[in-house]
Amino acid sequence: MKIALAQINTRVGDVPGNLAKIRDFAHRAEGLGAQLCVFPEQCLGGYPALDLWEEPGFVRANAEALRALAKGAGAMGLLVGFVAPNEQRIGKPIHNAAALLHRGRVAAVRHKSLLPTYDVFDEARYFEPARANAPIRFLGRRLGVTICEDAWAPEFFGSPRLYGVDPVYEQAKAGAELLLNLSSSPFVRGKTLLRRRLYGGHARRLKKPMLYCNLTGGNDEMIFDGNSLAFDGRGRLIGQGLAFGEDVLLVDTDAASPVAAPARDDVGEIAAALTLGIRDYVAKCGFERVFIGLSGGIDSAVTAALAERALGAPHVTGVSMPSPYSSKGSVEDARALAANLGLRLVSLPIGPIFRSYLCALKKAFAGRPAGVAEQNLQSRARGNLLMALANKEGGLVLSTGNKSELSVGYCTLYGDMSGGLAVLADAPKRTVYELAHWFNREREVIPRSSIEKPPSAELAPDQRDQDDLPEYDVLDDILTAYIERRSGVEEIVRRGHKRALVEDILSRIDRAEYKRRQAPPSLKISDKAFGVGRRMPIARGSYR
Repeated sequence: MKIALAQINTRVGDVPGNLAKIRDFAHRAEGLGAQLCVFPEQCLGGYPALDLWEEPGFVRANAEALRALAKGAGAMGLLVGFVAPNEQRIGKPIHNAAALLHRGRVAAVRHKSLLPTYDVFDEARYFEPARANAPIRFLGRRLGVTICEDAWAPEFFGSPRLYGVDPVYEQAKAGAELLLNLSSSPFVRGKTLLRRRLYGGHARRLKKPMLYCNLTGGNDEMIFDGNSLAFDGRGRLIGQGLAFGEDVLLVDTDAASPVAAPARDDVGEIAAALTLGIRDYVAKCGFERVFIGLSGGIDSAVTAALAERALGAPHVTGVSMPSPYSSKGSVEDARALAANLGLRLVSLPIGPIFRSYLCALKKAFAGRPAGVAEQNLQSRARGNLLMALANKEGGLVLSTGNKSELSVGYCTLYGDMSGGLAVLADAPKRTVYELAHWFNREREVIPRSSIEKPPSAELAPDQRDQDDLPEYDVLDDILTAYIERRSGVEEIVRRGHKRALVEDILSRIDRAEYKRRQAPPSLKISDKAFGVGRRMPIARGSYR
């Protein structure tokens, strides 16, 4: 059978816009000779729609769009993700569903069986799971239709099984000849290879062709990378969709030959994900330009390079805001970066503002030594100026802090944390350096001195990050173990770190939770991002 996998970029809540895009891509697939066109999970309403799924008007609009789409369906079948009402009236009122549309009608509907409730997912809050799913008969074939998490049941990678059922296996056992999976699977570093192993493993063990259609685009913190996959009944790759872009992948399951998997560039994938995340967040929220504070450091430089790649130089404004403690080299690095990227650069020295703050607080601060409070006044002055420019020009501020700083509270509320999107908040410092070198692979985009000089907030004379923090390689190793692998003190100490340092870092992470909760939305690129997927209490004691 000739099957098209239409990986599209949807907008959450935009049912009319999504419907129009589905029709457009269906037309393209038909022109390629497809007999069936498969679309991603929840493509009519967008994913994740969160509490929109609880609004009756949204569910009705989704149902009306499905009926309209079905009326226009002809000889080519459409397999579309949507919200289906729960006709049993027991349990949650809706299902996460897929509908087969053919010759003017809804020919079949199937529901998602496994509802993820970990990390960024909370589908059991909204959906009722499937009670039973049988293969769908279509053009003389039996199609085994599953939805995203349904394919993640087997114990492929040494981790404990999360579910007692395996929906893909059940479809094959019931006689399915072709296995189809509609997904909205977000990007995580290293997940491309993991998916190949997962879906290829299904095809190989069940001896059936397995096709996976994934969403692409950014929706809030989540980035969907496309990369749809097709495997033959021997588990060999016979097709892969475009990475981080819309695509129609046509596969003939009866005649396809194996293809080589595209070469992977790990850091390039991260750059592509963050680029897409910025582009879609800005566009889907209705902004046209962004503002970035350029300190001359590596974090702001990488953020600016990603923003220019996502939006184009005319839509990115860099703002240099030197203080009395800013080095001449940092100011020059900010200028050089803006020139390299072709950005408009605004210079707003904060010395006079800082002095006026100190004057206003002189009596209130009398008798106490200068310290962090005075340092943070500089950061907050910069945050105010950035927000003022964004307000004046109708733009969005991109905050530049990385995951290493945010995790331990080495950042200033209402200062460098100000902004509408935290681009690098899920990127540890060593990943920021990897991205800087990636941008410089052909020419110098990030000034070399921004990469080579010791990291510093430059809020005090001769200040260095390592005055208060361990070396970033050490800090990042501890953070990754604790946050992403859920390792405890003993396990992290066994990695070669001093116990006192580990206990101090973990304590800092716990104390900084109130800051993290007030950070802008952060683009997710790791298994455990510092966004909606991490749910920690703020007011808490220590069990350690």
